[in-house]
Amino acid sequence: MQGIIGKKVGMTSVFSAEGKNIPCTVIEAGPCVVTQVKTVESDGYEAVQIAYDEKKEKRTSKAMVEHFKKAGTTPKRKVVEFRDFGKDVKVGENITVDIFIDGEWCDVTGTSKGKGFQGVVKRHNFAGVNDATHGQHNRLRAPGSLGASSDPSRVFKGMRMGGRTGGDRVKMISLKVLKTIPESNLLLVKGSVPGAKGSYLIIEK
Repeated sequence: MQGIIGKKVGMTSVFSAEGKNIPCTVIEAGPCVVTQVKTVESDGYEAVQIAYDEKKEKRTSKAMVEHFKKAGTTPKRKVVEFRDFGKDVKVGENITVDIFIDGEWCDVTGTSKGKGFQGVVKRHNFAGVNDATHGQHNRLRAPGSLGASSDPSRVFKGMRMGGRTGGDRVKMISLKVLKTIPESNLLLVKGSVPGAKGSYLIIEK
């Protein structure tokens, strides 16, 4: 599966041919450089490793500096492997947004916004006691009963309760590529994608 690494720029909207206003996400996709081509003989599996976004050499480990030098490029921040890349590539080759075509579909993977510790209303969409009557004093955002008492005398695993929310790896599938702008390395994808502005994204065909 072919793919590229990108960075979320933000959201905007474009007009379709029918005059509809379509919300979309702007992604700065690439250019990425191929840093390693893995084979069954040398690595036990086939994959293409690509890297994106410049990084200072003094902030890079010596092992990775040599790894990037072997590929003939400068140190990068984000390194991702793709299985079944779909086309033959060579070490040092650039992967650009040109691999995508307007109107085709793609999958976007990113890390969702971290929201810290949250209650059940925000975390699991509990309603609380909306139409509070008969002395329901401060139960508007409370989780309610958690289970039985003497038997089994514990809370079952998986019970929906308050806890850390967000900061998870999320994959949005079958998003439409509205437009590619090769001269600016930009990709416009219909709808929203996970992550904050400036966060890294993996876009797969």
